[in-house]
Amino acid sequence: MTLKGKFILAVVTILLFSYGALLVYISDLQNRLIIGQAEQQARMLYKQILLTRQWVADHQGLFLVQSPTAQPNAFLHEPVMTTATGLVLVKRNPAMVTRELSEYAAKTGMGWFRVISLRPVNPANAPDPFERDSLIRFAKGEGERLALERKNGGKVLRYTAPLVTETSCLICHSEHGYHPGEIRGALSITIPITWADAVIHANNRTLLMLGLFSVLAAALVMFFLFNRLVARPIHQLASAMAAFPEQKIESLDLPVSKDEIGSLSTCFVALCQRLTTSQQALAVASDKGFQAEKLAALGQLTAGIAHEINNPLAGMLNCVKIMEDEQDNAELQRRYLELLRKGLKRIEQIMRQLLNYGRAAPLHLHQASIDAIIADCLELLGHRLRDIELNLDLHCSDPCNIDSELVKQIVMNIALNAIQAMPGGGRLSVASREENGVVILTIEDSGPGINVEIQDKIFDPFFTTKEIGEGTGLGLAVTQAAGQRLNGRVDVRSQPGAGTTFIVTLPIDRQCPASPEGAQEPVEKRS
Repeated sequence: MTLKGKFILAVVTILLFSYGALLVYISDLQNRLIIGQAEQQARMLYKQILLTRQWVADHQGLFLVQSPTAQPNAFLHEPVMTTATGLVLVKRNPAMVTRELSEYAAKTGMGWFRVISLRPVNPANAPDPFERDSLIRFAKGEGERLALERKNGGKVLRYTAPLVTETSCLICHSEHGYHPGEIRGALSITIPITWADAVIHANNRTLLMLGLFSVLAAALVMFFLFNRLVARPIHQLASAMAAFPEQKIESLDLPVSKDEIGSLSTCFVALCQRLTTSQQALAVASDKGFQAEKLAALGQLTAGIAHEINNPLAGMLNCVKIMEDEQDNAELQRRYLELLRKGLKRIEQIMRQLLNYGRAAPLHLHQASIDAIIADCLELLGHRLRDIELNLDLHCSDPCNIDSELVKQIVMNIALNAIQAMPGGGRLSVASREENGVVILTIEDSGPGINVEIQDKIFDPFFTTKEIGEGTGLGLAVTQAAGQRLNGRVDVRSQPGAGTTFIVTLPIDRQCPASPEGAQEPVEKRS
């Protein structure tokens, strides 16, 4: 997942969690507020009913004209009264008034209520399970009770509170054994709150839609801002990083802003400038190290090459002495002059090879034979190979576009390392072949091999296992640098006690200019 996707997903998740928690909290708050409102409504209704009952009791009942809807109360001692004019009146006590008011309230949907008792005079006042439990608790001195129930598919609030017997109640209930101050019954009130569920659901749907819209809007805004302020500048910066150093830093399209991305872009420019300076310094140091290693290797060759030069010089001095003694011998003069010419030619060839090897020069591609370069290097090392069996398997005699001096450096350094690894003699095998436009050089010795622990360090500058004064530790580092300058690589395979094999892989190009003056001509394949 991209950084943009992770960022937007994280923010959306946080928003969804926040809105979800807010929705749950608000839904619960609404429910508690509505229940609290219903509870207050029940308490107010309870107090109003008490006042109404008190008023009726204080006036010793309420008398209504008898009609089909106002019939005598069979549970009263004197349910009917006739006036002097013959008008029949029926008496309503507080319980009857409470019942009839409840019927009117139920028709309006506001709720209903009734008087309940564990020992009811009127069977209609018998309690249900909730009311019975409340009456038992009231007898123990507990106060009001509240409960939520489901009735007729809707939610209702049940409220019960005790009714204390007043002195005025004895007018109707003295014969029932009532005494002032005792609790013989209670008032049960039921408040329907089904409407609240619909309101809460509607509010929740509105909040949910607003929350989803807010999350979607926030995601779109973040997507746009992230693309504009983060993703696009980072893409510009990444493209600039990929283009450097092929393109100069001045020509790169870098983001310019006053935020963190702009600071990063400025730091990248500074890094590129430091890197360019470091690369230039490294190139100078590499060239110096390359030349120093060449000169060090040249010094190691000096003793043997001096012997190679002294041999023809001694023969030439002998020829000159004999020619001086026998100046009249024309045949001897002719034969010894030919020997002198060959000796001088041999010395000239050795010195030219030394000068070519020690000359510092930039990368110079020209037409040359890989096999001829290898043969030239081995000829320079000839005096070091007297006790070593040399096996050649060369198959790259065709000229190709290569820097012969770098190839010489690679071959000479690896071969010298191999010779030094076999001080008592051994076997050195050198092979060359071409595969798919790539030259592969293999140089294998029968020395003691390289320990596994140090194989990854042998190309490090100044790393050496030789004694002090025997090596600089730069040979293989310079060899690897030379291979990299030719866009190739140098690999090693070695097992302790089983010798070492260096594999040099170099890309070649057949489309090359003609050989410069003094370039080596192809040599015959050796085996």
